[in-house]
Amino acid sequence: MAGPAEHLREAGDPGPHQQGPVNVARRGTPGRGKAKAADKAVGPKAMGRRDGGRGSARAEREPVSRPVGGGLAELIPDRERPHGWTLLIDGAPQSHVDLDDPAHLSFAYQRRLGHVIDLAAPPLQPLHVLHLGGGAFTLARYTAATRPRSTQQIVELDAPLVQLVRDHLPLDPQARVRVRTADAREGLGRFPDGWADLVIADVFSGARTPAHLTSAEFLTEVRRVLKPEGRYAANLADGPPLAHLRGQVATAAAVFPELALAADPEVWRGRRFGNAVLLASALPLPVAEFTRRVASDPHPGRVEHGRALTDFTGGAAVVTDAEAKPSPVPPPSVFENP
Repeated sequence: MAGPAEHLREAGDPGPHQQGPVNVARRGTPGRGKAKAADKAVGPKAMGRRDGGRGSARAEREPVSRPVGGGLAELIPDRERPHGWTLLIDGAPQSHVDLDDPAHLSFAYQRRLGHVIDLAAPPLQPLHVLHLGGGAFTLARYTAATRPRSTQQIVELDAPLVQLVRDHLPLDPQARVRVRTADAREGLGRFPDGWADLVIADVFSGARTPAHLTSAEFLTEVRRVLKPEGRYAANLADGPPLAHLRGQVATAAAVFPELALAADPEVWRGRRFGNAVLLASALPLPVAEFTRRVASDPHPGRVEHGRALTDFTGGAAVVTDAEAKPSPVPPPSVFENP
């Protein structure tokens, strides 16, 4: 599932949850019951139609809730965008989707990942993209809209969540997107060497990145699946004293020679919990353009790379499978309105 979004602290971000500043959640184990029968609508009608709530009646825009593997999933209509929806898991924002404008990215961390997608190749060039963690398929929709004919695979553990998204936020039938229900690392292991131009990891369980997705062994598998010029991007989340983030950068540096990290200035200063986007590759990265785009966002961020990023790690140890731990639990205030 997609990571939690601390976007609730950002003016102009939609509704209550996904990946605003701190998109920390993604699902855990798959749900048990028949999810479809568990839909609950708040109001006279639910989004019962499979057109993703595109009807003109306001009744079609009522929230929907359904138990999924990671907790209670809610789809909340975006009151400012007629066909926009925010996905929450247990009240924590996970994803935002505009069915009429899939190139619209509401959460800051998703916009930064959008920049990664934009800079992965010349405009409109199709890519092979592997998404670890699905959420509402926001970034797969973005890639399909901005790079038609791209071949994409989503690996998502939470089967009931996948079904909820398929039922109410259907993908464009023309998009070449396949969804596999599996653990992210297990699914990664099934891909052939050199398949992907881009691997994007946005995986959270109970608002934490699972331990087995934080190690050097995991990143070694990612590099195996990437083409020689391919890139890896990950949504990370941490707060003071940023020990997890420092360890993740040190671990990535042990596998990839080229790194960059984007985060809000307040996160960099260790003043609050938030999202950070890690970008890694075997070849030089477009750091200058990535930095410019991140700095010019509605909620500007800062990018560090090279010596400054090495210094940021402060000598943190490389994380291995034997010592790996989940990312920190975000404080409750992350998902509260200021």
